[in-house]
Amino acid sequence: MGSEWTMLGSFTATVMIAYTVFDKFIPAHIRSYVQIYAHKLIGFLSPYIQITFPEFSGERLKHSELFTAIQTYLVETSSQGARKLKAEPANNSNSPFLLSMDDNEQITETFQGVKLWWGSHKTMLKTQSFSFYPSSDEKRFYTLTFHKRHRDIISRTYIPHVLEQGKSIKLKNRQLKLFTNSCYTGWGGYRKSKWSHLVFEHPARFETLAMEKTVKEEIIDDLLTFKNGKEYYDKIGKAWKRGYLLYGPPGTGKSTMIAAMANFMYYDVYDLELTAVKDNTQLRTLLIETTSKSIIVIEDIDCSLDLTGKRAVKKEKEKSGDVKDTIKKAEEEDSKESKVTLSGLLNCIDGIWSGCAGERIIIFTTNHVEKLDPALIRSGRMDKKIELSYCGYEAFKVLAKNYLDVDDHRLFSVVEGLLEETKITPADVAENMMPKSKSDNVETCLKKLIESLKKAKKKAEEDAEKKAEEEEEARLKEEKEKEQEQLAVEEAKSDEKAGKEVKENGFH
Repeated sequence: MGSEWTMLGSFTATVMIAYTVFDKFIPAHIRSYVQIYAHKLIGFLSPYIQITFPEFSGERLKHSELFTAIQTYLVETSSQGARKLKAEPANNSNSPFLLSMDDNEQITETFQGVKLWWGSHKTMLKTQSFSFYPSSDEKRFYTLTFHKRHRDIISRTYIPHVLEQGKSIKLKNRQLKLFTNSCYTGWGGYRKSKWSHLVFEHPARFETLAMEKTVKEEIIDDLLTFKNGKEYYDKIGKAWKRGYLLYGPPGTGKSTMIAAMANFMYYDVYDLELTAVKDNTQLRTLLIETTSKSIIVIEDIDCSLDLTGKRAVKKEKEKSGDVKDTIKKAEEEDSKESKVTLSGLLNCIDGIWSGCAGERIIIFTTNHVEKLDPALIRSGRMDKKIELSYCGYEAFKVLAKNYLDVDDHRLFSVVEGLLEETKITPADVAENMMPKSKSDNVETCLKKLIESLKKAKKKAEEDAEKKAEEEEEARLKEEKEKEQEQLAVEEAKSDEKAGKEVKENGFH
């Protein structure tokens, strides 16, 4: 037994010495030839194929999207199968850290009956240069090993499956972001990005939205159809985008609807403030920098796009006062004023630039839909128009469940009757039902809501009476003015007739 160990040790030492001599004293070009033929010999004898996926690829060492997708996919599987794991900080993810395969670790996976092996590797690059700010000398890569008879299923089915799953997992685990456009200051220097963002953490969901169930289901179905419609949009030759117009009185849940849509679709939100955009060119630049799987929001579009008001005021000022001062003030105001035009906005959301990023939703909101230009909300630009109106009984029941955790109560019938006679927004209903102290319970909150509904009903009746009185006064005033005009006309005719008679009598 001792002699066998001695022989093994001698053999190991001989191999190590031979490898050292080969590595140190044999020229590099000869070593490369030896390695090539050695790999060919191993490939000829071995029935297995190995594919390498490096971390960086391309001439400029761009980070490989394949490597990233595979890494994300293996994070989900390696935490179950690998014995050696490493914890890494998770950037742009809901988890504080991620567990992945450690270096030089291997896991086994089975796909459609095919057994394969994933390996994680890292090598250190040898560099002769010296730098005070050296770059990373690590070279990381994954290897996929499988039997050569399964080449087709691996290349045509398994690898696309891994890439698709990796992208899907990354999308599912990422943190949603809320972007806003930066006020224009030249966008130079350190400010390279036109958008600033923070984590989007709005808790709104369709389950908690105060609206009719049928309308809610219709919107969800429309969103799902859009999300799964890439092939359909390609087939009909349209950009993969959809426009929604949300309109209704203030407090009816337009912003909450947007948040619920973002959470449901898992899309980032870009809140576009048009008044901070200098002109159409900058608007186009901003929209080009938005990503796919996002919602672009322009709230209060009727107030954001003023094409005549400021210019009219400016022209009136130019008519009076010192000409030089007027021109100077006009130039200062012109440098600050947004010059975004309606046609510029339409070209960005529906023109040739609208296809710069796929899978996007564009949402306009307004309190006064009648003020919008028909060209802005026509079909093809705003594909679906959703009216968010006053609170109905079904919306009230959703709010009661949200705020009071109650499905039914003896006072519900009273509330239902008052809601049919009163116009009140969901925001006002929610405010009245929200407990303000520890002593507030379901009964007190509902009674408080009923009292508020009665006051709103009484105020609406008083306003209706006042309006009717004003209309009656205006009608009487108009009738009186008409009578006075008629009397004036008759007097004028009488005076004219009398004048003719005088002339005739005097002539004779």
